[in-house]
Amino acid sequence: MASTRVPTTEVDKPGAYRWYVLALLTATSAFSVADRLVFGILVEDIKADFALSDFELGLLGGLAFSLVYVLAGFPAARLADRSTRKNIVAAAIGFWSLMTAACGLATGFWTLFLARTGVGVGEGCSGPSSQSLVADYFSRAELAKAMGYLTIGASMGTAGGLIIGGQLAEIFDWRWAFILMGLPGLLLGGVIYLTVREAPRGRYAPPGTDMAQLPLGRTIISLLTNRVFMGLALGWAVQIMIGYGLAFWMAAVMLRAFPISTGDVGLYLGFTFFLGGIPGPILGGYVTHWLCLRDERWRAWLPGVVSLGCVIPLALSLTSGSFAAFLGWFGVAYGIYVASQAGIMSGIQASVEPASRGFAVAIALFFNNLIGQTLGLGVIGALSDGLATAYGTSALAVAVFGVCLVSGIASLAIFAWTAAQMGPSGYLEKMRVG
Repeated sequence: MASTRVPTTEVDKPGAYRWYVLALLTATSAFSVADRLVFGILVEDIKADFALSDFELGLLGGLAFSLVYVLAGFPAARLADRSTRKNIVAAAIGFWSLMTAACGLATGFWTLFLARTGVGVGEGCSGPSSQSLVADYFSRAELAKAMGYLTIGASMGTAGGLIIGGQLAEIFDWRWAFILMGLPGLLLGGVIYLTVREAPRGRYAPPGTDMAQLPLGRTIISLLTNRVFMGLALGWAVQIMIGYGLAFWMAAVMLRAFPISTGDVGLYLGFTFFLGGIPGPILGGYVTHWLCLRDERWRAWLPGVVSLGCVIPLALSLTSGSFAAFLGWFGVAYGIYVASQAGIMSGIQASVEPASRGFAVAIALFFNNLIGQTLGLGVIGALSDGLATAYGTSALAVAVFGVCLVSGIASLAIFAWTAAQMGPSGYLEKMRVG
């Protein structure tokens, strides 16, 4: 079935209803990341209560979450490509919020592992629908900027998880921190269900685009053989080892490096994530938009450059003996890192057909969680345990930097290859026509 242009309505007008939807989806991203990464500020308390190693903490932060995140993501994405996406998002928020609260009831490693898998199920169902909705509320010309604003949610969630989670842990304990962080998401899910309207699917697709959903097998083959999509997805997965490593482990690095309380670490580190993570995505979205008006390959070139570029201030942060310098250089590193996300996310949406956008996001998030979260966090934890004899309390910082450096170099190479595929694959011609 060929698509047709939809007459201009309220959602097409700048500053109108679509910005309200984007704000709610950004809040969804913030709640998702906060509930996922609040674990990072609580790891030292959990480690002490349950007598866990850094490797076991890495499994709880990575494998427990990402294993089911990716398994839930594929059927949810398939559903997102054929049904009402805002309902999927609303239901997902409600479920992961309850499971975040359930983490506070854990009695040991395995019960906490199971609760974390529940968080993964809920969050795995929301991402494909959210990004697909944004792509139908904003034109291709505006998509990088819109994705930049959506990325702010991750920075807000990281900061909120650290600040609020740290304060709750200090006022109460780590169990109540999980419970009180989880429950507010139920309200957001209700607001989305009651007030968000489903956007026409493929609204901004080029005229004549086939909107019929392909059979599952053909959808998978078409995406796995799409070199631009696969390059962006794999580059993102390798690059996001940096993001997960910083968001999950930096609180523990600070607690081991400086004489400071959990609450203060959450406060200072959270505000640093906020100050670096808010302007970074916005600036990155506008810079990506400006550069892509000149050459679409900047959707891959820019992420490659910043992937390696952010490692330099990270090194200055981790080797600093000053608390202020540690935070300052870390804020610079994180701000540079998140500036790349708009290009990657908008490039993924632009490189695939509207009828397979949700499934494309699910595949990208599969690689993100398999490589970036499960492998990245697990390797950092294992390296920290292995280096403890030689480096003592600095072992975790050494492990974080080593993994981030390798990730930066590898993702630069992948994104450079992806940019080279954009001409031969027909991507550049498609963007000129669209």
